[in-house]
Amino acid sequence: MAVTADELRAELEGVVRHLASFERPSASDGERRAAEWIAQRLSEHGCEARVEQERAHGTYWWPMGLLCGLAGTAALTGRRIPALAAGAFATAAIADDITGGRQWFRRRLLPSRPTWNVVAEGGDRDAERTVVVVAHHDAAHTSLLFSPAPSAFVGKHLPGLIERTDTTPPLMWPVIGGPLLVAAGALLRARTARIAGGVLALASAASFAEIGARGVVPGANDNLTGVATLAGLARLLTDEPVAGLRVLLVSTGSEESFMEGMQAFARRHFATLPTDRTHVICVDTVGSPELVMLEGEGMLRMHDYPAAFRELVAQCARRAGVHLRRGLRFRNATDALIARRAGYPTVMLGSINRYKLPDNYHWPTDVPDNVDFSTTADAVALCHEVVQSLAV
Repeated sequence: MAVTADELRAELEGVVRHLASFERPSASDGERRAAEWIAQRLSEHGCEARVEQERAHGTYWWPMGLLCGLAGTAALTGRRIPALAAGAFATAAIADDITGGRQWFRRRLLPSRPTWNVVAEGGDRDAERTVVVVAHHDAAHTSLLFSPAPSAFVGKHLPGLIERTDTTPPLMWPVIGGPLLVAAGALLRARTARIAGGVLALASAASFAEIGARGVVPGANDNLTGVATLAGLARLLTDEPVAGLRVLLVSTGSEESFMEGMQAFARRHFATLPTDRTHVICVDTVGSPELVMLEGEGMLRMHDYPAAFRELVAQCARRAGVHLRRGLRFRNATDALIARRAGYPTVMLGSINRYKLPDNYHWPTDVPDNVDFSTTADAVALCHEVVQSLAV
């Protein structure tokens, strides 16, 4: 019996409301509790689901704050060689961390703790081709940096600027810019540049300290709507099985600590997922009014997603009668970036408000009552259509 629209909405809303009822910071007991509940839910919908325990540091404010603080302190000592070494080291480590690299600084020098991924298999489990649909179940810390007030102010007083801008601001550029300026100033014996870089680096360190001191948001939109999409898709696939395509439904932990859960999934699974027979759909924050498929993303350098897969998804949206906005790029990083860097055909589905930003992003108002579940239902319908298309 086919799932009705009301039943699907009840499924989506039930997932979000339950998981938002307790805190789920990265690599925490709440994250584990969420993972176990999600695995059980996907099992009830006919998937073979399991929880995989991995290791993660579980924050981004400590790695970034320590590196910025190191460069800033060295710059202000007045000693050229320590400033050059600290600035270069911090620049290299930050660049690696924010671009989906090996994260060698945090993995080798910082403590780690358990994090939990959910991996559920559905579809034709013996098929040679696979689609991976990935979301995440941990929630972020808030910060004054994430206040929605500035975007609302710009939208009210400078609406033309919002209309003309299709790429979000590069918020991590100043973070890496401080240590880089410290190193360059020390190398070139440019005291003013070195001091300016030190001040910028220390300001970044203070910002990361503020984030770490703040509480965890409910994370209904970011990203329980993605988890709900996995549950909704699992339910549709139970009612309408597909042949010739294995479907992996993955919910990662520690995404908010710069994709550590997805990095762990990659280390464990990518060797058995050939890039020429695997597609990846990342579903992240699909509870704002307008569903969007990003053209590309990246904190440091923009990575566009493969044009052929983007066009296939756009065709699927038209067939499913789903409105899908295009043309936007985000200067952030989601789990999709890890798959993109590994060479997989990847797309990233999100959502935006009238300011071209996700609603309630990393803010205490990210609660279930503020989720647009019609957009989440559209994400389910689109993912289902893409799965059916890839299964042909």
